[in-house]
Amino acid sequence: MAARTVIAPSILAADFARLGEEARAVEAAGADWLHVDVMDGHFVPNITIGPDVVKALRPHVKIPFDVHLMIAPADPYLEAFRNAGADILSVHPEAGPHLSRTLQRIRELGAKAGVVFNPATPPELIAHLMDQIDLVLVMSVNPGFGGQSFLTSQLKKIERLRAMIEATGRDITLEVDGGVTAETAPRCIAAGATALVAGTAVFRGGPERYAANIAALRADLIDLKEHRA
Repeated sequence: MAARTVIAPSILAADFARLGEEARAVEAAGADWLHVDVMDGHFVPNITIGPDVVKALRPHVKIPFDVHLMIAPADPYLEAFRNAGADILSVHPEAGPHLSRTLQRIRELGAKAGVVFNPATPPELIAHLMDQIDLVLVMSVNPGFGGQSFLTSQLKKIERLRAMIEATGRDITLEVDGGVTAETAPRCIAAGATALVAGTAVFRGGPERYAANIAALRADLIDLKEHRA
């Protein structure tokens, strides 16, 4: 049977006045990772949090911190986010001139290195960098805001990236972020995703609903993956 899909709730959809409690609640509800969206108001049209908030959150949970840097430039802040507790650092190719150097630096810092694809970013961009990559994140919305609708055009990209990953023989996580719900999650998995970021779909209804919301994301995935196994 295939490995369990990673569910990474995005704190962008959490109650920002209670972030520590929210992080503990989703961990208790079955989350595998905590997804942290970092936005600078420049690379994307929103501003969220910096390393100090990540550092404050880190003691609250044991699950890995999956930090998505929607900032430009990203390189000057890699060490600060790693020191704050990031286990995975993902960057956009458009955020700096030397993607290979950025990925190398992330790994030197002891974190896993991820590359993020905006809807218009072509998969072939990483064709010669696969040995430096631990995670590929496909944005199935245009980054910058939560609660957007899933772009079905990205399913073909997920399929293409899955084929590229399989060709390497390496264990590279293929993650999808944007409009992930109990309805769209199985389509992402069918296309080849192994990790799902969900904000609104997890945090809707308050803490008493988190376990049920995460279970709903997994429900169809279990049947689908048993069928594929």
